[in-house]
Amino acid sequence: MSELAPRRVTIGDVARAAGVSPSTASRALTGQGYAAQSVKVRVLAAADQLGYVPDEFARSLKRRTSRLVGVLISDLRNQFYADLAAGIEQVLTAAGYQMVLVNDDGDTGRELARARTLLAMRVPGAIITPVTAEASTLLTAQGVHVVEVDRQTAESRCDAVLVDSEQGARVATEHLLSLGHRRIAFLIDELEWTTGRGRLAGYRAALRAAKVRFDPKLVARVGFGPGDAAAALAELLDGQPDVTAVFAANNLMASGVWQELRRRKLRVPRDISLVAFDDLPWMTMVQPAVSAVSQPVVALGARAAELLLARLSGELTGPPRQEWLAPTFEPRGSTRRL
Repeated sequence: MSELAPRRVTIGDVARAAGVSPSTASRALTGQGYAAQSVKVRVLAAADQLGYVPDEFARSLKRRTSRLVGVLISDLRNQFYADLAAGIEQVLTAAGYQMVLVNDDGDTGRELARARTLLAMRVPGAIITPVTAEASTLLTAQGVHVVEVDRQTAESRCDAVLVDSEQGARVATEHLLSLGHRRIAFLIDELEWTTGRGRLAGYRAALRAAKVRFDPKLVARVGFGPGDAAAALAELLDGQPDVTAVFAANNLMASGVWQELRRRKLRVPRDISLVAFDDLPWMTMVQPAVSAVSQPVVALGARAAELLLARLSGELTGPPRQEWLAPTFEPRGSTRRL
């Protein structure tokens, strides 16, 4: 015979242990409504001692509301998304909300499945780094407030908080041009999203302003696999040996580029210069440090959460809003004058 599961500790158990009414215990635990500080301390101590865990889902069903916010991101392995989630969580926690983090690995089918999971949890709002417009469309059609972050796919349906990728890429390319580089390779993994399109547009705009002809042979499309950036750069350099600089359009590609340059025994920056989009800690730990476009990633997540909370509270109404944050460029030792 299997053992019986232990009885769930209820808010009534906590109230009895703390010597207060269940309603007082609820106010002390949720922060919704007044409870004296001494009562809060007593109730929280009793909850910890008994191992009380609030059933947020059941509470949501009862109130027809929820303090949960869904966060759907594209790649948990990428430090960018970890920093983005950290910014979101800081704001949500301060407002008394909990974050439910789900990952789709950049796959459309998984993205829709995760969106349905959030619907099943009855979240009132969600923050998404979208793969397509389908997840945002599904959620908004069910009355969920959505903020797209980092890139935008459902412009007419929901708010978006974005980094100006075009500006960042333009400044990075201008930096290389100012050092005398004219054969600048550009590695990009996608052109379907606002991020990739913006970065290519910024690269081309800088070339155009400097009256340097755009050469499509210097643009390499990179797959999403771990070795794809190195392979793409190897093929490009084999065909275009006169390249003097490489611009990797995100941090994962920059890592692959760095490895391929090392494999070829090309010295950075003496033999070839390197700039990247996305500034991560490893870029300042290698020698030479990598010149990079730095995105305000934590602030990006925080602003998306603030915008969502404003929608949930009714403070913000009206048509979808689009907000832009400006990146900065950090010149370091990986670039030099020709």
